[in-house]
Amino acid sequence: MTRFIVGRLAWVSVLLFVVSLLTFVIFYLLPSADPAVLRAGRNPNPEVVAQIREQLGLDRSWPAQFGDYLQALVLHLDFGYSYNSGAPVLAEILERLPATISLALGALVIWLGTAVAIGVLSATRPGSLLDRLAMGGALVAISAPVYWLGLVSLYLFADDIGLIGIFPGQGSYVPLTEDPARWLTSLLLPWLVLAASYAAIYARLLRSTLIETLSQDYIRTARAKGLRPRRVVLRHGLRGAGTPLVTAAGLDLGVVLGGAILTESVFNIPGIGRLAVDAISEADLPMIQGTVLFGALFVIAANLVVDVLYAFLDPRVRLS
Repeated sequence: MTRFIVGRLAWVSVLLFVVSLLTFVIFYLLPSADPAVLRAGRNPNPEVVAQIREQLGLDRSWPAQFGDYLQALVLHLDFGYSYNSGAPVLAEILERLPATISLALGALVIWLGTAVAIGVLSATRPGSLLDRLAMGGALVAISAPVYWLGLVSLYLFADDIGLIGIFPGQGSYVPLTEDPARWLTSLLLPWLVLAASYAAIYARLLRSTLIETLSQDYIRTARAKGLRPRRVVLRHGLRGAGTPLVTAAGLDLGVVLGGAILTESVFNIPGIGRLAVDAISEADLPMIQGTVLFGALFVIAANLVVDVLYAFLDPRVRLS
């Protein structure tokens, strides 16, 4: 186990280096706005633009800039400074991180709880009216884009512009440390919107794997021993069918932690996803680089955790 984890951690550094290099290459090779021109304001003077480019180090070749960036990152954990605000990139990301963690973990709890409940009910009653309604509703949730679903939810349920007005609207996010009650209510609607499609996908996945698992010989043996149906399904069937859900949940959580861009943009939540959108619109390379690296780190870490959990959930899996 230790050897496996050490080897994976070595690969983490390689992958982060590749991601960082690709971000630099894409920023400089693809057509994009000039950060110096954006910072100079309207009708910029060429001399002012040249001076800003020199201050930001943009007058040097991108390999030289990448080398300096990598050296500062490895030796001092320095992510650089924003071209737009001049603030430290790491400080900006860490300030936005609690909002993204709150959004991701809350949505994870909702989509896993909903998916397990619907998936188990459908798998134990295949072909029934309940099964058809649940899977039909799941298909609708999968087909609804998050951005559209968020806007429709605001139009229907936001207390400022909504027809019903039972949830706080845009820009209502409050940190947990400031007011736990308002934090909870401000995230209820974003949690439901973000969890909708994930819950539908997981419910369909669990239904198919659980139906297959319940037909296995060891399940028939457990039933023959006289175990209660609920115990057979939850204790034996769900454990065997839940392994794909662990894989998907780990990877999806890493992606959401990397930045739920659409949800944070629709509900104006000051998270990492919203920070990345603002950085891209302003051609702020250090901030883009920082958010991309954090997103990649979350995905890689989630992948590692899933691999380790596999060994505990499935005795047939051995890590080496």
